[in-house]
Amino acid sequence: MELKSLIRTVPDFPKKGIMFRDITTLLKDKNGLNYALEELYNLSKTKKITKVVGIESRGFILGGALAIKLGAGFVPIRKPGKLPAPSISESYILEYGVDSIEIHKDAIQPGDTVLLHDDLLATGGTMNAACKLIENLGGKVEQISFLIELAFLKGREKLSRYEVHSLIQYDEE
Repeated sequence: MELKSLIRTVPDFPKKGIMFRDITTLLKDKNGLNYALEELYNLSKTKKITKVVGIESRGFILGGALAIKLGAGFVPIRKPGKLPAPSISESYILEYGVDSIEIHKDAIQPGDTVLLHDDLLATGGTMNAACKLIENLGGKVEQISFLIELAFLKGREKLSRYEVHSLIQYDEE
């Protein structure tokens, strides 16, 4: 199945010059959604994952489903102020600003084998910060997966010490 054909491109969102790759058109297509989930699952099924960590908010969608299929727990990484229990945070630079993410302090236990999932890899800042959070809590980042990779932004370079997979690649904007 050609998943790229199910992705909508929205020019100048969230700001002028950005070509936003919208996954909602893939998510509403039952065949595309199922195919994407199966492809992501096949990449991870032999990894003995104990926790799937999804990044707010689009990483929650397939991250939660992957956790169920892998027989693992699911952990959300959220934007600041969204988690109710004690948490730790990590700041990062993204393609159009600066932000930070948080995880509950008790979400990852030492020795947890983690699959990190998000919808899109751009500059790698968000995922690199997520890796630091997991490792600060004693977890091992076993694998990272994305639906989409904007390869021309070279985000994979920031994640070079990890096993990284993406289902759809864009080589130019």
